[in-house]
Formats: sequence, structure tokens, C-alpha cells
Amino acid sequence: MLLTEEVCQKMCRLLGYVSLKPESFAQAVGEKLPEFISLSSVHCDGWGVATFDHNADESHLTRAPEIAQSSLTFQETISTTRTDGALLHLRWATAGIPVSENNTHPFVSHGYSFTHNGGINPATALDSLISEKYRNEIQGDTDSERYFYFILSEIEKHGLVEGVLSAVREIKAKFDFSSINAMLMTDSQFITICEHDPSRKPDWASDEYYDLCYKFNQGDLVVASSGWDQAGWKNLPNHHVLVVDRATLNQQVLAL
Repeated sequence: MLLTEEVCQKMCRLLGYVSLKPESFAQAVGEKLPEFISLSSVHCDGWGVATFDHNADESHLTRAPEIAQSSLTFQETISTTRTDGALLHLRWATAGIPVSENNTHPFVSHGYSFTHNGGINPATALDSLISEKYRNEIQGDTDSERYFYFILSEIEKHGLVEGVLSAVREIKAKFDFSSINAMLMTDSQFITICEHDPSRKPDWASDEYYDLCYKFNQGDLVVASSGWDQAGWKNLPNHHVLVVDRATLNQQVLAL
């Protein structure tokens, strides 16, 4: 039987951006993008990109259970993508959960795209809180997909921002987790959740391992996990949520 720490210490890397006009990952992130991609040498169990144009009905998803930096499909996706909203995920699979396409982030449904970094133990812990509508859509084995559908269940009850806050606060109060850092994108909003237990990082990792930072330029905003050069970026405090209006790039930081 896997110990809780064995389950929860495998982590992923998150990156997302929104902009006022379509641009590439390289334009949004800058010259350090290859450094972020190189993190897939450790976070090597899959990659995924969900693009979501502002005011579009749905996102476009490309993902594969393979190492990003050695994937020709990944290189083509990154180099040809031009959009005003995208999520990028590098997966390091939780112990005991298979490496497969259905378990590879992002997850997309009903006009939402989602990525998660962390572990909720056990993976099925949230099942009873997911509405039947969304429970029937679960395709994989991950806690992350269930986290996504729990958030969507709460959004149906409370609206977008309040639904996200409600879901995160309930997990925080009642469940065992290492990190529930996550990104959620809709046609109009980009939401980043920063909620983690710093003491449950991998043994080899720095104290900043779970940190999420963001940079805001005149025409775009980028948020990403740590582990690469983010000089000049602003830290999103733990136990907070960043909400970005895609039409204006106006930002709110809300306490959990």
C-alpha cells in the first residue's frame, strides 16, 4: 500500500497566459520559455496544451503521455500556436496513477479548461461531492480530473468565482492534499489557485517548489510554476486566487 507522502509528492508544472491579441507562447513567455520546457526532464509523464480564444465557445486540446522536450508533436504545437489564451501542463504522475492520455492534463469540458499541480489523497476522495452530471464525464483515474469536476459542480451552484472559492475552501478544510494549485480558463476569465502545504514538497526540491508567479505586461499576463528563471515576476501568495478579466487583463487577488 502506498503511503500518503508517496502519493502526494509527485508534482507537475503549470503555465498559462492570456493576452489582448493572439500571440505565441514564445511571445507571451519570452526568451526563457525553453527553460520552462526543460522542466519536462523531471516532469516527464505527459504534456498538454489547451488554447481558448477569447469569446470562443470551447477550447482546443492537444496532449500526449510523453516527454515534452523530446516530442515532435509538442514542438510543433508550441511553435505554431497563436492564441489569446492558453494553458500548458507538464505532468509528473502521482504514484499509482497510470501514464495515459486520459490522465494527461489539461482537462476540458463545457467551456472550461483546467490544469492542476499536486495530489489529493485518495484520488477518489472528491467523488461524492461531484454532481451526477459531471461524475458521468470522468474518463481517467486522476484526482486532478475529479478536482476539475468538483469545481464545475460548485460553479453551477455559486457562479464562477464563488464556485471556485467554495470548492477550494472545502478541500482545504476536509481533505488530505499536498497541493491544489490549479489554473482554470473560460472564454472570459483566467483563474489561478495557489493553495499548498510547503512541508509536503519533494525531498529534493527547494522551498519555492510550489510557488506560482506571474508577470503582467501591457498586452499580456503569464502565470507559471517555479523551477526556472522568473526574475522580475510577482509571487502569487499561498492561500490566494488570482482572477484575470480576459477583456481588460484587470486582476484581483482574493484570499482563501
